[in-house]
Amino acid sequence: MNWDDTRIFLALTRAPSLRAAARSLGVDQATVGRRLNALEAELGAKLFLRAKDGYLLTAAGETALAAARRMESAALDLRTRIEGQDTSPGGLVRVTSTDSIAIDLLMPAIERLQQHWPHIRVDLEVSTQLLSLTRRQVDIAFRNVRPEAPDLVVRRVVSWPVALFASAGYVERFGMPVPEDELRGHHLVAYAPYLEHNAFLTMAGVPARQARIALAVRSSLLVRKGVAAGIGLGEMPVWMGEREGLVRIWPERRRANDYEVWQVMHPDLQRTARVRATAEFLSEAFQIG
Repeated sequence: MNWDDTRIFLALTRAPSLRAAARSLGVDQATVGRRLNALEAELGAKLFLRAKDGYLLTAAGETALAAARRMESAALDLRTRIEGQDTSPGGLVRVTSTDSIAIDLLMPAIERLQQHWPHIRVDLEVSTQLLSLTRRQVDIAFRNVRPEAPDLVVRRVVSWPVALFASAGYVERFGMPVPEDELRGHHLVAYAPYLEHNAFLTMAGVPARQARIALAVRSSLLVRKGVAAGIGLGEMPVWMGEREGLVRIWPERRRANDYEVWQVMHPDLQRTARVRATAEFLSEAFQIG
């Protein structure tokens, strides 16, 4: 006895005729009659006696009525619970990103999320490791490299221009670099993974063969803080350097490749209310710079 048949059955117990039952369900009379015949055939019992004054329950029908009412109660309870969660999502959402993105963008966005959806808890993990969405280690990931896995939902949320920056104190000590000198006499704050995959550094599109690497780090936040500390020149998204109060070197130049951020989710999770709500709030935080 499925729910659709149960609805037909219950409507007939509450209406004086086949036509009235059909009207209450928003279907035609023939459909109600056909579904009732099919239900009785499936159960192997007559549920109603067809009388002049309507449909009267048989003994089997009375037994079926008790079960049908329990099904109706369970269906209404499920609907209430689901609708309540969908209008007021709650629960745990696991998010991962780089430290710089987490501090500058996600933290303020999570505060706004809490104002709107106070029952959502965000577990935020800062990591450069590609935590697995397919194995459900994380619900939402913000990554600088587009994942190649075909079974993930991937969306580029932003593409920021990248330029070269230094602190005012560094410029005062070492002066402004000259592009033609390949940064001779200057110190650099470098992103270590870039060094591992490239023969030599370029800064804002300029070869840095004559420069000295003073600091190598595995964090975009540490690149920025190293530059702010006056250790050397370093690349970063333009808006980040400006927010840090740094001096932009060669304002007319920028790195060929922008700083891209990709939002990644598992396809099953994007239809979950708490994950969808969190993803919307967090992705909006990237509309800056």
